[in-house]
Amino acid sequence: MASGERYECIIIGGGPAGSTAGTLLAQYGHRVLLLEKERFPRHHIGESLMPQTYFTFQRLGFLEKLKASDFTPKESVQFISASGKESQPFYFTDRDPNEWSVTWQVERDRFDRMMLEHARESGVEVVEGALVKRVLFDGSKADGVEFLQNGELRQVAADVVIDASGQSALLSRQLGLRYGDDRLKNAAIYAYYRGVERGLGRNAGATLVVHTPDKSGWFWLIPLPNDVTSVGLVSPPHLIITGRGSDPLATLEAEIARCTSLTARFQRATRITGSYVTRDFSYRSRRLAGDGWVLIGDAFGFLDPIYSSGVLLALKSGEWAADAVHEALHSRNVSGELLGRFGPRFVSGMQRIRQLVYAFYDPNFSFAAFIRRYPQYHDDVVRVLIGDVFGQGLSEMFEVMSEIVKLPEPLALDGGACVV
Repeated sequence: MASGERYECIIIGGGPAGSTAGTLLAQYGHRVLLLEKERFPRHHIGESLMPQTYFTFQRLGFLEKLKASDFTPKESVQFISASGKESQPFYFTDRDPNEWSVTWQVERDRFDRMMLEHARESGVEVVEGALVKRVLFDGSKADGVEFLQNGELRQVAADVVIDASGQSALLSRQLGLRYGDDRLKNAAIYAYYRGVERGLGRNAGATLVVHTPDKSGWFWLIPLPNDVTSVGLVSPPHLIITGRGSDPLATLEAEIARCTSLTARFQRATRITGSYVTRDFSYRSRRLAGDGWVLIGDAFGFLDPIYSSGVLLALKSGEWAADAVHEALHSRNVSGELLGRFGPRFVSGMQRIRQLVYAFYDPNFSFAAFIRRYPQYHDDVVRVLIGDVFGQGLSEMFEVMSEIVKLPEPLALDGGACVV
């Protein structure tokens, strides 16, 4: 049991999920403590946003700050096959010609700091450099946290603990709830370049997804401010970490050089950073909430980055968790059932993105061929690409797609809440 000062809610982690939940809870009038182990700004990957993030930004009161920034506007995504054939760009504004159909490519160090500062301005008590060691329990109910700050181990109590600790997944690991996705075991090498050739006009801010020539992996190209491009290679870990040489940077540049779809784009490019390596992208938790605790963002689960869904899932889970926590605190009922009431809806949307991820990785499946054969589902594919996955529809498209490619089984949360 925690001792000392007590808050209505403690949030572990100050990334987009934690900042979103904290901002909304503070706007509701609750006393919130947010503990972040790093001191912002700090490097983070995941720079490409989905258009559906617009509505959470709007609710947070954060939208005007993004509009005033120099982040690169993003209106489309384009795929390039292993043979070098370019798909038609998927323009988000063609489906819905409104301002919410244009989003941004962001530098995550600046973007995350902006969101954390917005949470602080909204009334959240933010403490950086505070490493949470464990969540404390009173019986089966979360009751606070133990954290290390300036060499001192402290305990703070709370009515509700929200774990937004990212891929550290502190509480999921503590409770033994985390498990991986055997079909999506990938790793990534990435670096930053200046001078990579970009598209023009509506394509200037497009995310490019480029298959490697042997289809063993794919590249992302994300245009950022100041003519900087984030360039990453996603592939099975044995190819990135132990295969094709032991130097990740040499591997990345060798793979770029042998991909004819990229060489022309890199003729005037200069690498401006070293390489970064991440591994084991996809995992999730068996539960989303329990008595006195909730998991949000990457602390609950993470999908392969092919469709740039990470920030969207962070924002939506943070938003809906804040609503659930507010209701729980107001009713003085912090049961897992009430705190996790948004779980089926959230995991349903996550599953829809996951199904499209599985289709992408199947070597015998082609989105271009699928849309040519079933043009009526073009709009459904774009819906997933913009992140419009939490409402009705899409089931028919996935039923037809499942006759062509093996799609994943429905996700299930402990307690029998199965979703599709």
